[in-house]
Amino acid sequence: MPTVLITGATSGLGRYIAFELARSGHLVLAHGRDAGRTDQLVAELRTEGEAEGFVADLASLAQVRRLGEEVAAAHPRLEALINNAGVGGGPRGSGREVSADGHELRLAVNYLAPVALTRALLPQLKAGAPARIVNVGSAGQEPPDFDDPELTRGYSGMSAYCRSKFALAAHTFALAEELGDSGVSVNVLHPATYMDTAMVREGGIAPWNTVADGAPGVLALATRDLGTGGYFDGTRPARAHEQAYDREVQRRLAAVTGQLLAL
Repeated sequence: MPTVLITGATSGLGRYIAFELARSGHLVLAHGRDAGRTDQLVAELRTEGEAEGFVADLASLAQVRRLGEEVAAAHPRLEALINNAGVGGGPRGSGREVSADGHELRLAVNYLAPVALTRALLPQLKAGAPARIVNVGSAGQEPPDFDDPELTRGYSGMSAYCRSKFALAAHTFALAEELGDSGVSVNVLHPATYMDTAMVREGGIAPWNTVADGAPGVLALATRDLGTGGYFDGTRPARAHEQAYDREVQRRLAAVTGQLLAL
């Protein structure tokens, strides 16, 4: 039974994907931030298939690392990791927020958390090879200011969100090259535009798509061999922001990331 960890599984796209995977015979490791909601989700998933729950606040790097340790201890092999959890741009005009570690919140949850969790679980993914890492990104991408990576000046929630998703894409491409022929592929995708999720509604945006519209791309990357180091728009190969492919940008991003994760 292939084992898949999906973050942010208690609502929206993550919840939909969790049920699809459980129904198709996967053991779903469902992550949530709230213990009660996670327990309820697992109970519902078990009416369709096999599931286990894991609780962590991804705005805390200590909890991200603990999540990695708990998953690794329970499951020596992983066939897929879906980094789905995320924070949107927030209500229009809202101010800058920080994580438990003092990092800009969108950077922390949308980028630093998946990087740290992926690193923690690479041994389990390599043991489960061929294995797949799926990073749920966005078509909204904005290169960072390396002199102000945490956006302390001229803050905009949407800009912070787009910078975090750019970073996730650039990291994906660099990690794919690093992993080489390890048997672990890593790809990033824009699942669908303005899906009907709490994130989108919080931003005051009328949804354009359902979470069902965004699921096929994620499911395909998690369950099929579609290569590595790619960016997808739904199920279609596409191009991320051109600077995300720049080796020097990737190098500088990795250096900043290492500093932020070490703080």
